Amino acid sequence: VQLQASGGGLVQPGESLRLSCAASGGIFSIMGWYRQAPGKQRELVAVITIGGSTNYADSVMGRFTISRDNAKNMVYLQMNSLNPGDTGVYYCNGVRSGLNYWGQGTQVTVSS
Repeated sequence: VQLQASGGGLVQPGESLRLSCAASGGIFSIMGWYRQAPGKQRELVAVITIGGSTNYADSVMGRFTISRDNAKNMVYLQMNSLNPGDTGVYYCNGVRSGLNYWGQGTQVTVSS
């Protein structure tokens, strides 16, 4: 099982980024994105079920959109109107048979 995240980078406030996560080794019932800012605990950003139901953190509601392509075993996070509070390492997560699997993380930095 492997989750490979990509798409992070350095952007200015108000700009957008799209994160991608390629999963292998099976289908995950739930996939999602978590982030960890320096000195803080890892927190949920957004999750999506295999059926397409979604859940977002209040802080990203209306700005971020999670989606998945089950045929390609991919999950995406479209991030708009980024602000410095969105800075952190973003981790792709997959849940299968009650077990959590994590990708290696991709850095997102929002700074002017």
